[in-house]
Amino acid sequence: MTDIQNRPPGQGWAEKGYDPRLANEDLAPLEDQSWSSYNIFAFWMSDVHSVGGYITAGSLFALGLTSWQVFVSLIVGICIVQFFCNMVAKPSQAAAVPYPVISRASFGVLGANIPAIIRGLIAVAWYGVQTFLAALSLNVVFIKIWPDLGEWADKDIHGFLGLSLLGYLSFAVLWVVQALVFWRGMEAIRRFIDFCGPAVYVVMFALCGYMLVKADGDISLTLTDVELSGWQTISTMLGAIALVVSYFSGPMLNFGDFSRYGKSFETVKKGNFWGLPVNFVVFSLLVVLTASATVPVFGGLITDPVHTVEAIDTYTAVLLGGLTFVIATVGINIVANFISPAFDFSNVAPQKISWRMGGMIAAVGSILLTPWNWYDDPDAIFWTLGLLGALIGPLFGILIADYYVIRKQKVVVDDLFTLDEDGEYFYTKGYNLPAVYSVVFSGVVAILSVVIPKLADVVTWLPDYSWFLGCGLGFASYYVLAIRANVAGSADALAAKAEAK
Repeated sequence: MTDIQNRPPGQGWAEKGYDPRLANEDLAPLEDQSWSSYNIFAFWMSDVHSVGGYITAGSLFALGLTSWQVFVSLIVGICIVQFFCNMVAKPSQAAAVPYPVISRASFGVLGANIPAIIRGLIAVAWYGVQTFLAALSLNVVFIKIWPDLGEWADKDIHGFLGLSLLGYLSFAVLWVVQALVFWRGMEAIRRFIDFCGPAVYVVMFALCGYMLVKADGDISLTLTDVELSGWQTISTMLGAIALVVSYFSGPMLNFGDFSRYGKSFETVKKGNFWGLPVNFVVFSLLVVLTASATVPVFGGLITDPVHTVEAIDTYTAVLLGGLTFVIATVGINIVANFISPAFDFSNVAPQKISWRMGGMIAAVGSILLTPWNWYDDPDAIFWTLGLLGALIGPLFGILIADYYVIRKQKVVVDDLFTLDEDGEYFYTKGYNLPAVYSVVFSGVVAILSVVIPKLADVVTWLPDYSWFLGCGLGFASYYVLAIRANVAGSADALAAKAEAK
């Protein structure tokens, strides 16, 4: 076995002459890309199989659409997600680096901290929310096992700073569990998500079968009394498609953090196929059948799986269902909201902030935000996650325009780690101004597309398409500015440099 094979991933960065202000063993190109299609498939199972994914899929059936219209919307939406995930996957897989490093090509070796910080802040906020949601599921399990704990789950009787004592206990338990899994490194995380996705499927099939038996198979796939026709149907289906894409906008942008581990781009694409359209449609069908069965069984529609298992009298079903949705939410939280900010914060100061330290910064930040105090407040959600989320589209559009159109899929990997002025990505003092100007312009427009309808109550449909608007404007504005500034120089010269290095 060679010395390189004995090294941790990326440890040889110093020997390659990478600048320590831009590199550490977590950010440097991987020596061994070992993830299979199943690992990518399992990653998407962990992303889809969550309380949030369950509610999102179930909610589409309450928009007034027929069952076939909902499935068309789901399939079209998830195929759009698959297409964009393949696009964002390729540069990171080819260079074997995470998102904040590959974004140095478009933003500059120092300018890449702009998208990294934006993405990191979004992830910290969502990390707190998902941990809180998992804590609610764990509360259900605790109370089922020890009914006397019920009053300790009431924040008005036993609580402070907006959360009950039992809530604090559940949040702390999950916070520690997630930190321990993360601290053991990417290999432990890979094994964890390989387990989470299939485990949730087993329970989802069992829960669905149990509910259908209880309902004697007498269910309706139309979960609303609303009747739509003509343009209403088309606009509602378009809104449903946009909702699916928006729900996955964060994981789409983050996907480069995981595609870098893929054995090949073909391996990643295969995993995306099974993990997105195939997996999402099967999961959505289970969701809809289970939610439909809640109407005859419990007398009303329940789209929250935690409330569904809570309403079941069977002890084993509640215990197994509650624990499963805890595992599911922990799985999506680690892959979507722990790993990405770890890379982002490490990218800001590689020699001071390791990948593990970056993740712990995100974890501590999630506590300081006290997500339980604003999660149920629509205004608080809007001014935090809503506005930050509007910036995801522009970041995506700029990355795609730079890699596919401006640079013709050529990356000089070594120059991603140098502050030399003759480096391909140094630009103006480390910043690519066309990208900076583009993210400001398209980001402001995307934010206004969300703010104006909320404050003025006009064009109320526009926020549903803020990701598409931001992505399109980011792509177009960067393309125009980058061409005018000739940021890539000669395409032939760039290709030759990339091949040489």
